[in-house]
Amino acid sequence: MLFNSLDFAVFLPIVFVLYWFVTKHNLKLQNALIVASSYVFYGWWDWRFLSLIIFSTFLDYSIGCRLKNEENQKIRKTLLWTSIIVNLGFLGVFKYYNFFLENFIAAFSFFGQDIQPNSLNIILPVGISFYTFQTLSYTIDVYKKKLEPTEDLVAFSAFVCFFPQLVAGPIEKAIILLPQIESKRSFDFNHGKSGIWLVTYGMFKKIVIADNLAPIIDKFYATPSFSVVNLTEFIVSIFAYSIQIYCDFSGYSDIAIGVALLFGIKLSTNFKQPYFSSNAVEFWHRWHISLSTWFRDYVFIPLGGSKEGLTKNVRNILIVFLVSGLWHGAEWTFVIWGVGHFIYYFFDRFIIKNKSSSLISKLLCFVLVSILWIPFRATDTSQFLSLLLALPESSMFGIPFGKFVMIKLLFLLAAFISYEIYLSKKESPENLIFHTTFLIIISSIFGNFSHNAFVYFQF
Repeated sequence: MLFNSLDFAVFLPIVFVLYWFVTKHNLKLQNALIVASSYVFYGWWDWRFLSLIIFSTFLDYSIGCRLKNEENQKIRKTLLWTSIIVNLGFLGVFKYYNFFLENFIAAFSFFGQDIQPNSLNIILPVGISFYTFQTLSYTIDVYKKKLEPTEDLVAFSAFVCFFPQLVAGPIEKAIILLPQIESKRSFDFNHGKSGIWLVTYGMFKKIVIADNLAPIIDKFYATPSFSVVNLTEFIVSIFAYSIQIYCDFSGYSDIAIGVALLFGIKLSTNFKQPYFSSNAVEFWHRWHISLSTWFRDYVFIPLGGSKEGLTKNVRNILIVFLVSGLWHGAEWTFVIWGVGHFIYYFFDRFIIKNKSSSLISKLLCFVLVSILWIPFRATDTSQFLSLLLALPESSMFGIPFGKFVMIKLLFLLAAFISYEIYLSKKESPENLIFHTTFLIIISSIFGNFSHNAFVYFQF
């Protein structure tokens, strides 16, 4: 079910009324309603993949219960690795099986060996990369005794499948979200107002900015292989995609956080105006924060972090960026994107050590990040390479879009950037009702209501 759909517009008020007016005095019933409504929300896309969520829920709940009273370290490690292998195994099969198979075949072909193993026609379950990491955070923290395992299966199920952030985050660590699920909740009118404003602003970013930019970008990348490139179209597409992916993904996060507030639950901030960053280090403290902190806590630090000398520190950073690239998709373009960000991060942190917060530094950071989005957006490695090879032979032909379209988009972008600058100076507007009303009016006039899926659904 999409946030920007009529289905969700009907679904949300029904769940809200049931949650606060029917089950409000019973925490168990509230959590059971969360589970039931989340399964409906997810199953609306494809009910068959609910079995994966349910299996993962029972697995990690059972392992958590076993870890609670188990003191034998070998058994504890076995339980931990069972959770890691099974969860990542599901992720590997559904997301990476064909990718590794194709590269396996290519490697043998390079040495003159012709093999024909069978590929699988696999549909990638929506949100599997997100809820897999979320359940793993629980098992790992219980193993490390940072979190007391829950014996409430309903509460744990609600933690795993909480519908606002189920399919595209924020990725919530169990130590933050589970205690809220297990605690009695009451409706807070101020949180409700903030939640509605966040939902409307997230929807504005999605349907007014991201979805109006999408046709320009899709038109450019519709060519499977480039022989010549209109440089103006190329430049416009680069920066348009930077804005699109930010508005699309942060818009989803805003809606998720806003909807959660309506149910008395606070989710983690996932974006903090990342394009106002002055350098790579700052950018990664502002972009997809829940994923960055997950990799920091469960990959970078266990590898030794920055405590074992410069060489190992750089190695660990490289591993994080490589894993982050592959997390986004089973294609070499995502690895290229990860390596590109590692190079930018390495030079910025260890060589240049940029401390400036000037406008020039911010513009330079935005340009470099935008360039690094090119392999990320390319449909595959072949298209990306053909684009690189075509650029030296290309020339300026003028703007290939209608003047009215460009004027409208420039107006909307100017309004959006101004609003982001305003919000960068405060957490939320002072007059939430006015701002919410204003965003609804603008979205009604300029919104693209074609119900486009969110970009990060594919990850």
